Amino acid sequence: MYELTICHLYPDLLNLYGDRGNIIALTKRCEWRGIRVRKRPVSLNDTLDTEDFDILFIGGGQDYEQSIIQDDLLKGKREAIREAVEAGRVILAVCGGLQLLGRYYRTREGKDIECIGAVDLWTHGGQERLIGNLVFECEFLKSDCFDGLVTGFENHSGKTWLGPGVKPLGRVLKGFGLNGEDGYEGAVYRNTYCTYTHGSLLPKNPALADHLIALALKNKYADFESLEPLDDSIEQAARDTIIKRLTGTRF
Repeated sequence: MYELTICHLYPDLLNLYGDRGNIIALTKRCEWRGIRVRKRPVSLNDTLDTEDFDILFIGGGQDYEQSIIQDDLLKGKREAIREAVEAGRVILAVCGGLQLLGRYYRTREGKDIECIGAVDLWTHGGQERLIGNLVFECEFLKSDCFDGLVTGFENHSGKTWLGPGVKPLGRVLKGFGLNGEDGYEGAVYRNTYCTYTHGSLLPKNPALADHLIALALKNKYADFESLEPLDDSIEQAARDTIIKRLTGTRF
């Protein structure tokens, strides 16, 4: 039997807009296939060992919660997360998690706040919040039976920019995305996936959830080939309805 360990980083502090639903989606989609899942919450003052997990998730929080964990990240977990990113561990970072993985966050007053520097991206605080439903197109998810469209909800004032070694997660069709200017959403570096998409992201987009699960299994098991298909007709109908409502058409 295959087995995966999911690390939920700061579940007590970073759970904006129900980001915990991403853990639930990963867990259930594994269990429905007979894949055993261990979940390990890691919070303030806990040790983070890169060998202890196959998937790491860090969600979003308001500025207050992010300020609480900043010292803990920089002093206790920075190197472990950097090592995990470079080793190709599967990581999903949402909103505040995206910002914290980057190089720095520049406030509206011009003060640079150091982040852990695991991914070459940086964020500048904006004057207005970028709020609303979001639809973007992921090329790596496209197949003969899937259009590659992902949907969710964004609410952030930070505008994020990517360095030359980091690819965008997708192309925005509806909403703002990374910065509301370049037409892209999220970031991909090795097996680290960053996004501003709440909603929760993975329950709404099972194809992306399966992509992350498959990457983690490939990392761990030499004999793993592919995931057993699930009946996602209800999830896909809900997703299609949202996308049609937001874009006015189907892609």
